[in-house]
Amino acid sequence: MRPFISVNPEKCIGCGLCECVCALEKEGVPNPLISRIRVIRVFPLLNVALTCRFCEEAPCVNACTRDAMRRLEDGVIAVDEEKCDACGWCIEACPYGGLTFNPNRGVPVACDLCGGEPKCVEFCPEEALELVSDDKASRELWSLAVKRLPSRIERLTNMMKKMDFTEIFEESEDRMKRLEEKLEAFNRRIAELVKS
Repeated sequence: MRPFISVNPEKCIGCGLCECVCALEKEGVPNPLISRIRVIRVFPLLNVALTCRFCEEAPCVNACTRDAMRRLEDGVIAVDEEKCDACGWCIEACPYGGLTFNPNRGVPVACDLCGGEPKCVEFCPEEALELVSDDKASRELWSLAVKRLPSRIERLTNMMKKMDFTEIFEESEDRMKRLEEKLEAFNRRIAELVKS
């Protein structure tokens, strides 16, 4: 199985930096609306980033009625923009929410792993994203996160009852420091691209 980007839902804070980084790398502008990775914010205790998993029997490729979707030799799922009529069947067929629609180009787009060095993984401030090739391990992370939700909710509820938010503030401060570091690196990346 081709490696894909997996998210640890317990680490993802829903900051959306991965979306901006992806759009900058692939489309030249840091606009999350044209990113190939999407952050889904279910509620404050669960955030997930979704992108293409390069399925062996790719439902998106099978759903395309115009043969516009295809698997390249390296396993990446690509769209032939001249054949695509933007019907969206490929997006609907993906069980992982891995395809997005680029409104500027009028076609679906999928992750291509940035040539093997995904920028979203590099810039994630919480190291919630990683390149994996084991679907089972990825599913176990999700399962564990869901199992722990009740205890996380209970912890938050107890803090609210006691009106003691010290722990949350400390966690938030640490996360903000990491996010600021990654944002500074991202701004340097933007400056590099503008110069070239």
